[in-house]
Amino acid sequence: MDRVWELRPEFVEGLVVTLRLAAGGLLIGGALGLLIGTGLYVSRTRGILPSRPVSLGLNVAVNFMRPIPFVLLAIALQPVSRWFGISGISEGHALVAVVFGSTFGIARIVEQNLVAVDPGVLEAARAMGASRARVVWTVLLPEARGSLILGFTYALVAIVDMTAIVGIIGVHSLGYVALTYGLRQFDWTVTAVAILVIVVIVQIGQFAGNAWARRVLRR
Repeated sequence: MDRVWELRPEFVEGLVVTLRLAAGGLLIGGALGLLIGTGLYVSRTRGILPSRPVSLGLNVAVNFMRPIPFVLLAIALQPVSRWFGISGISEGHALVAVVFGSTFGIARIVEQNLVAVDPGVLEAARAMGASRARVVWTVLLPEARGSLILGFTYALVAIVDMTAIVGIIGVHSLGYVALTYGLRQFDWTVTAVAILVIVVIVQIGQFAGNAWARRVLRR
C-alpha cells in the first residue's frame, strides 16, 4: 500500500479524468441518444410520426455502431478528432470516443423504454387535440421518465467502463493508472485499488439512479 500512497497524485488525476469523461459521456451521449431513441420510436410503422426512410436510416446507424468493440472505435475515431483539431491521444479525443460509444447504446435503451408506454395514453392525448410534437414532449417522455432514468443508470456502468478502456490510448483515466502503474509493473495492489475506485464510482451512480427512479415512479 505504500506505493499506492506514493501514486496518490496519479490516482487523483485518474479519478478526475474518469469523472469528467463519464459526466460528458452521460450528458452529451445521453442527450443525443435520447433524440435518436425517440426518433426510432416515433418513426416506427405505427408510431406517432411514421416514416420508413427515417426509421430505416436510424436503425441502420444504430445497428452498425453498437457491435463495434469500444477499443477499436476509440482507435478508429482518431482521424475524426484530428479533423476537429483534437489530438488523437488526448482527453478530448477520449470524450469524442465515449460520446460516440454511448450515444447509440443509449438510443436503443430509450427506444425499448418508450415502447413500454401504454399506447392508450398517447391516443387519449391525440383525441384531446394535442399535436404530435406535444404528445412526444408532454406525454410520451414524462410517462417513460422512471424507466428512462433506470436505463440511463444502466448506461452509466458501460460509460465508466469506456473511460477505463481509453487508458490504452494514453488518456490518464483510472484505467491508465491500472495499466501503466499496475499491470505493466506487476503491482497488483495498484491495479486492485484502481479497480476498486471504479467499482465505487459505479455503485454510487447506481444507487443515486435507483433512488431517483423510485422517487419518480412513486409520483
